[in-house]
Amino acid sequence: MEPIFKTYKKPQSGLLLLSDPFLKDIYFSRSVVLLAEHNAEGSFGLILNKPIDIPVNDLIPDFPAFDSKVYMGGPVKPDNVFFLHSLGNLIEDSIKIKNNLYFGGDVERVKELILLDKIKPNEIKFFIGYSGWTPNQLEDELKEKSWLLVDSKNQNLMDNIQQILWKNILQKMGSKYFVWSVAPIDPQLN
Repeated sequence: MEPIFKTYKKPQSGLLLLSDPFLKDIYFSRSVVLLAEHNAEGSFGLILNKPIDIPVNDLIPDFPAFDSKVYMGGPVKPDNVFFLHSLGNLIEDSIKIKNNLYFGGDVERVKELILLDKIKPNEIKFFIGYSGWTPNQLEDELKEKSWLLVDSKNQNLMDNIQQILWKNILQKMGSKYFVWSVAPIDPQLN
């Protein structure tokens, strides 16, 4: 059976980083990171599968009540809120990552669209902090096999099943990676 997800060697915007199953890091253990930007200045991404129990309207001043999960985006700038959405040009100053997926934009416009009931929770995701790499740092981590680089085209990144995303993607990548998906968090306890 042909794997659903294709692996890549070189980072680029729109790809996913899946952490090695034994990566011991409070932020990146069993994480899926959307690589939103990669260039000569470094890399920028958001962890998609680490929800936290804080309402978005507690994070952004004067933000309307909105039933959306907030995620830990990464260890960089943990006092800042970032967002992904599928609304394209409805939110000015958005940056297109790939078809139907955008980063950031005018937060005042987001507030307005929520008040007008023009944004649904499955169309926008909020993150505290982000994941960042200096020039060549991500390439070095890929060589060390800390990460697996895969496409994201077969995954709806706005889904609310993000907590099991890491395992689900690995299980769809064929037998070579299925073992990763069922590996114990600490093999010494096995």
